[in-house]
Amino acid sequence: MDNLSVKGATIPVDNEGYLRDLHDWNEAVAEQLAQREGIELNAAHWEILEVLRQFYQTYEMSPAMRPLIKAISAKLGPDKGKSIYLMSLFPGSPAKLASKIAGLPKPTNCL
Repeated sequence: MDNLSVKGATIPVDNEGYLRDLHDWNEAVAEQLAQREGIELNAAHWEILEVLRQFYQTYEMSPAMRPLIKAISAKLGPDKGKSIYLMSLFPGSPAKLASKIAGLPKPTNCL
């Protein structure tokens, strides 16, 4: 098990870097999680993270790529609801990486 150190607090994460307790998430924790992944969060990242957190509140699960794209298209418009856009913000596996930074569990159908 690993830990994050954020503003003097120790935040437990699993061996993949996901928060062990979703209630530990805040913007400072998100910044730290992103930094570990080599990402500097900007306004574009934050709006995706907000959609992800809303999705989780509604469905109690982290979305895989297709539902994530659909949710982003509905909230932010079709230009942002494209996998190429998400890949530019969250390289590799956007659904997994964005969920991690948003403090959510790993999407169940993402390897």
